[in-house]
Amino acid sequence: MDTPPSSSSPAASSRTSHPAHVDRHQVDSSYAVMRLCITLVLMIVGASGMYVMAVVLPAVQAHFQVDRGLASMPYTVTMLGVGVGGMLMGRMADRSGITRPLLLGGACLGGGFIAAALAPNIWFFMAAHCILIGLLGTACTFSPLVADTSMWFRKRRGIAVAVCASGNYLGGAIWPPIVQHFVDSVGWQQTYIGLGIICAVVMCTLALLMRARPPVQESGASTARAAGGARPFGLAPGSAQLLLCVAGVACCVAMAMPQVHIVAYCGDLGYGPARGAQMLSLMLACGVVSRLVSGAICDRIGGLRTLLLGSMLQGLSLLLFLPFDSLASLYVISALFGLFQGGIVPSYAIIVREYFPAAETGQRVGAAIMATMFGMALGGWMSGKIFDLTGAYHAAFANGIGWNLLNFAIAALLLMRARSMHLRAA
Repeated sequence: MDTPPSSSSPAASSRTSHPAHVDRHQVDSSYAVMRLCITLVLMIVGASGMYVMAVVLPAVQAHFQVDRGLASMPYTVTMLGVGVGGMLMGRMADRSGITRPLLLGGACLGGGFIAAALAPNIWFFMAAHCILIGLLGTACTFSPLVADTSMWFRKRRGIAVAVCASGNYLGGAIWPPIVQHFVDSVGWQQTYIGLGIICAVVMCTLALLMRARPPVQESGASTARAAGGARPFGLAPGSAQLLLCVAGVACCVAMAMPQVHIVAYCGDLGYGPARGAQMLSLMLACGVVSRLVSGAICDRIGGLRTLLLGSMLQGLSLLLFLPFDSLASLYVISALFGLFQGGIVPSYAIIVREYFPAAETGQRVGAAIMATMFGMALGGWMSGKIFDLTGAYHAAFANGIGWNLLNFAIAALLLMRARSMHLRAA
């Protein structure tokens, strides 16, 4: 180190007296890789809050004796809680490190499952899901962990963020069959209590291994300087963030059409919901592959170009749903859709890391991810409403394509502005 830390700081003097500790906690180090593995486990565990509600929905509906619409509301408010909580937890992580949000999240996620299991009515159940499981629980294991991972890697930042973000899809593949087994065996309430204990113990234990703070880095590195330093893409930071959030809403409104409605679409076509469920699983499996491949691509071409590429391919796959509706073609298009869209959301974290100050990474990634969550919620509702009005899904697919074009236009605009700023700097 060129300038030794000040001896007036206890933490600084401690790090000065242990140079091996300093070297160990650097970007692209073996510690960073170990930390990524821990992050992946935390992401999988935290994803339980997003996926188990769909499994217990019939049992919860029967237990509280409510209609299907009201029984579905806990899932909706949980997703909204995850989106808002991601930004709040990201801000906490920027100020105090990732350990404190993870400890809070582990306690609240575990407590939320237990509180939901003991809920006397559907409204208490819904509040437990929204506040404890969503806002304060699962929220700490998505955008804050993605932001934290982006701070520990430089050479392979794209693939590292992709591995981290894949934990959410892996959780979607792992938890439903496990939860379904125990719901059938011991009931949904006992399953929730057991799941709450497991989540609290695992998350709080692993959180203690994440106490090291990311190394101090320049804000956004060379890309940010080329893009205008304090003015990302030559824009005020608030304007640049707003454009990214609008892009996040737009891409996920388009993304929600197949992901939310493919099961119902197959039922309308006469193939049955079981075929649609298989297509959805195929989408998510291909989404994991997509995130890993897109991460490797991102390391070569950057976050903005990866977003532009993903947006173009997602739009192409949505177009294919319009003329082709045979069973075989829907399987193929579902696989293609998963392969094309999986890398879009993680690219926002890379863009934030490249163009904004490092000290603001958590809250800005959280805001971008919150926009994508809102886009998924809006797109799912909007597609259903269009179906109710038209009696078919073709107009809903067209609506998704329109939103996808908006996302593509914003990504292209930001890329052109970034290239212009780079040429001026050169």
